[in-house]
Amino acid sequence: MKKFTQLFLQLDQTTKTNAKVAAMRDYFSHANAADGAWAVHLLCGNKLPTIVARKLIRSWTAEYCEVPTWLFEECHHTVGDLAETLALVVPSVNNEGNEQGLEEVIRQQLLPLRRLDEGEQKTGFLRLLSSFERDQLFVLMKLITGGFRVGVSRGLVTRALAEAFELPTNVVAHRLMGNRAPDAFNFRRLVDPDAAETAISQPYPFCLAQSLSAAADVETLGAPQEYFAEWKWDGIRAQLIRRQGQTFLWSRGEELMEDQWPELNTASEQIPNGTVLDGEILATTDEGEILPFSSLQRRIRRKTVSRKLLSEVPVAFLVFDILECEGIDVRDRPLFERRQALLSVLDERNRKIRPTEVFDPRSWQELVNIRQGSRDERAEGVMIKRRDSVYGVGRQRDIWWKWKVDPMTVDAVLIYAQKGRGKRANLFTDYTFGVWKDGDLVPFAKAYSGLSDAEIAKVDRFVRQHTEDKFGPVRRVDPQLVMELAFEGIQRSSRHKSGIATRFPRILRWRHDKSAQQANTLDDVLQLLDDGKA
Repeated sequence: MKKFTQLFLQLDQTTKTNAKVAAMRDYFSHANAADGAWAVHLLCGNKLPTIVARKLIRSWTAEYCEVPTWLFEECHHTVGDLAETLALVVPSVNNEGNEQGLEEVIRQQLLPLRRLDEGEQKTGFLRLLSSFERDQLFVLMKLITGGFRVGVSRGLVTRALAEAFELPTNVVAHRLMGNRAPDAFNFRRLVDPDAAETAISQPYPFCLAQSLSAAADVETLGAPQEYFAEWKWDGIRAQLIRRQGQTFLWSRGEELMEDQWPELNTASEQIPNGTVLDGEILATTDEGEILPFSSLQRRIRRKTVSRKLLSEVPVAFLVFDILECEGIDVRDRPLFERRQALLSVLDERNRKIRPTEVFDPRSWQELVNIRQGSRDERAEGVMIKRRDSVYGVGRQRDIWWKWKVDPMTVDAVLIYAQKGRGKRANLFTDYTFGVWKDGDLVPFAKAYSGLSDAEIAKVDRFVRQHTEDKFGPVRRVDPQLVMELAFEGIQRSSRHKSGIATRFPRILRWRHDKSAQQANTLDDVLQLLDDGKA
């Protein structure tokens, strides 16, 4: 545990990529397999299941430290992070003789707490407070509260492992895919240069695209004849694996989506064994028309799907790439060859698993015109891919681009504010905006991003000086500030007071040139729906 805490502090105290990789490389080189497995699991962004309720943690810690609950709550409110508050408040102990490893602490002291009744849970939790010095306690509480983040990407973890064990990074990236149990066996297999082939269910790392923002950027790409283009769909990115008569569907977030898409499992039986496809799960009509993402949301995360829902929201898998063909990894072949292989394994009569439509623009202006029709197709924009591109690992430069349509925008008025979390715990950074309806401002969207640090400081000062009422941590403010909000789409929603819900709202800019009375109305927003633009 000491070594993992030292690694955490090293990673937390530097912004240099090479220094982070070096710290992880050194840790993995010397860690035993069980500790290494858990370190990989945590550094790649995985979290422990909920162990102790946060409310109980606050109550028990205040009691242990002999401070009034209200005082501990004030400290927590000021610091903003429960783990950091606890590490600051709890008296530090000397644990020089404590040589427990990371795996031992998690397996024997943290995870067992979940299965205990409240009294036993309290005893075990207080034992933790008296067993670890401040830095280690801080890391442990980050794990328990689900707030463990240390500023390293999965790619950096992959690079560190590759360097520590002298393996190709693409091999490590592939082996890391899927739901691996964090145990010594899997870690040894991960770093073994002679490890056998991957399990039949294991997906490949996803290839990701760069973003384009303007037509001028498109024209810098070179000759349009060197590219494919296709719609950028708003669905669930997935890999469909067909091996040894079995089908596995993996989301980009490495979730094995078992039994969620029964029609795709059935349709995949027409796919040859030894095939891995990359594409997008979309809600469709029986005729193949793409439905809004809000329809697809009705199917997401359902373990069982009723016949009624299957009938109301059928889905299809639109395939844009093939990663494995006849059991052979074809990711290093150029895209135009992979496209031919893709078409050879798909049956044109299979409407549930079908290839995407490909455009061959003769000019960039032609693609600009195609992109303008994205919303009519219920697409987010277009994808642009080099014909000779290989299928890389992670976000690649200069091979794939996504060019989204311009977002919808609305000028709205700040009406509520709440303090943020972590480093922004002392600033009002969580905002609720309203639009006009019959002379009143109705809540329309919440937004947390888009302002610069200087603008956040100005808004924070405004909120403190113009608070009209308080509702717990929320402040109602004098409606003066107008912001232009951007969002990808809207839909009708009976759960919201305005009657609509927004998709990915964020602040585009502060409209200093507008008064609150000049902000948009709810009718303006509904017009976007009526125009068929959402």
